[in-house]
Amino acid sequence: MHDNPSRQRADLQDIARRAMEERGLLPDFSAEAIAEAQRLAPAAGDPEVLDLRRLLWISIDNDDSRDLDQLSVAEPAASGAIRVLVAVADVDALVRDGSAIDDHARHNTTSVYTAARIFPMLPERLSTDLTSLNPGEDRLAMVVRMEVAADGSLTACDVYPALVHNHAKLAYDAVAAWLDGSGPMPEAMAAAPGADEQARLQSEAAQRLRQLRFERGALELETIEARPVFDGDTVSDLREDRKNPAKELIEDFMIAANGVIAGFLEDKGLPSLRRVIRTPKRWGRIVEVAAGFGDRLPAEPDSRALSEFLQKRRAADPEGFPEVSLAVVKLLGSGEYAVDLPGASAPGHFGLAVRDYTHATAPNRRYPDLVTHRLLKAALAGRPSPYDPEELAEIARRCTLKEDDANKVERQVRKSAAALLLAGRVGTFFDAVVTGASEKGTWVRIFRPSVEGRLERGFQGLDVGDRVRVRLLSTDVPRGFIDFARA
Repeated sequence: MHDNPSRQRADLQDIARRAMEERGLLPDFSAEAIAEAQRLAPAAGDPEVLDLRRLLWISIDNDDSRDLDQLSVAEPAASGAIRVLVAVADVDALVRDGSAIDDHARHNTTSVYTAARIFPMLPERLSTDLTSLNPGEDRLAMVVRMEVAADGSLTACDVYPALVHNHAKLAYDAVAAWLDGSGPMPEAMAAAPGADEQARLQSEAAQRLRQLRFERGALELETIEARPVFDGDTVSDLREDRKNPAKELIEDFMIAANGVIAGFLEDKGLPSLRRVIRTPKRWGRIVEVAAGFGDRLPAEPDSRALSEFLQKRRAADPEGFPEVSLAVVKLLGSGEYAVDLPGASAPGHFGLAVRDYTHATAPNRRYPDLVTHRLLKAALAGRPSPYDPEELAEIARRCTLKEDDANKVERQVRKSAAALLLAGRVGTFFDAVVTGASEKGTWVRIFRPSVEGRLERGFQGLDVGDRVRVRLLSTDVPRGFIDFARA
């Protein structure tokens, strides 16, 4: 590592590349994949594909997002329902199974977003251009249509290909501030007549969807990730990335669209890749966490009871709620991909309180979504699955493993950036919450700044969710180590 602060971004880029290689992820594209990308041209629209470019499609994403996977549009429907259309980039139109680009995507299975550098799953000529739903461009997409009734239930659902056009590229924070009245109308919204009414109608539909999910036991969670902020090439701060109404709007639409797609494939008799969180093995500890706040949960896992507890905690202590959320997230366990065969019973997603749930709304950055689009096209054409069950099972297994590897790379770079920021604060005391406790060690997270590290001393008797006072012992930037002792 270099002592020069102006080298911090370059140092983090080196750390990110090394972490990618150590996890078996490819940081660079092959010459064949690059050459393929250069030869590609925008996908031509089929005359038989529905032309929906006239609809007022908008995108809402991070301020700096360049790989736009989804657009959405809404309109009033009969009996007080709201018709919502979600368009998802048709990446398969250009990325063919077995191509060099597809081989890279199948190997890594996901884009890796680190503070210093993004390692995209697809070459940027595709992910930020030819297959990105960029403003002002005509693009092929797979469209999910659903009518959201007043009670949040879905009717008249369908999936079909279409030609779409992004009329306004909007950003989460600006839209959220405008929706809650704390900020002005975003410039891109003002420049697209009707986009303001469009955003409000979409927000109303999303609220209906969210309310019904919570009534069915979906978990309202809010964990805080702190993103490193650079001043030039120097890490100057860690900025908390919190939920807001615009992020929740898109989250609600994506959950609904992924559910419709899973059900569509099942109705057509095709297999699917499901995203699942199984019944939590550490439910007993979740019960203990709730008891610490004076609440009782049933002895057996119950998502509805847990959802009610979480909603109560958010109302009682909004500032402290992320701590409770973090403990529950750690105890629920990681999500995974599983194959659902026709006629079989999928394990479902405990956190979302849904049985039918796939990943299909981010094919520029997740390989399972690209696979799902290929299954969708087979279903629409009346063809058999392009993958046999054994191949799908292997794809599911690899995607689960490599997603975990990608998360570890991202976490290591975040921790290296945090170690840079905390290097001058050794000896400082912090309030923390235990985020992991096993034979491998005990981990805690401090909240100002939001940083996770290992508890090297005084960890005896602690478990996930316990609050503790800690002192910073040391930092190791290259390895991303941040070590604490119990105060």
